[in-house]
Amino acid sequence: MRPTLYEFAGGRAAFRALARAHHRRCMADPELDHPFSKPDQHPQHTDRLADYWAEVLDGPPHFSGDCGSHTEVLVMHGGNGDMSDLGRRFVDCFVAAIDDAGLPDDAEFRAALRAYMEWAVADVLAHEEPADVPAQLPLPRWDWNGLR
Repeated sequence: MRPTLYEFAGGRAAFRALARAHHRRCMADPELDHPFSKPDQHPQHTDRLADYWAEVLDGPPHFSGDCGSHTEVLVMHGGNGDMSDLGRRFVDCFVAAIDDAGLPDDAEFRAALRAYMEWAVADVLAHEEPADVPAQLPLPRWDWNGLR
């Protein structure tokens, strides 16, 4: 049986490394550094982000158990106007962070992660008004074949 994307990546430690690497890349980007350097950012932002990505990619339910539903994620990140270039830059930082974090160098695995992140950015951008986000959306689930 094929491992989940979470297992193939290397588990929770791999996602923590990925979130830290992604955060560093976003902070170094002249356009992304502003939203990533907000003074009200949660002190465990990168760990929570790692748990979110891990759970979406078939890892344990640490994020939903501790932080809430997909609704909270969309409300927090939505409603920021035209972010198309920021979305592209965010995906580019994510893809580069996969290398930085030392995740497996497997074309199919990396294509699945990139496809997930492109979908996730589009999902955030689709919610222009936080008030329009449905309540208690479950976390999406993504596998080797895409959104389930």
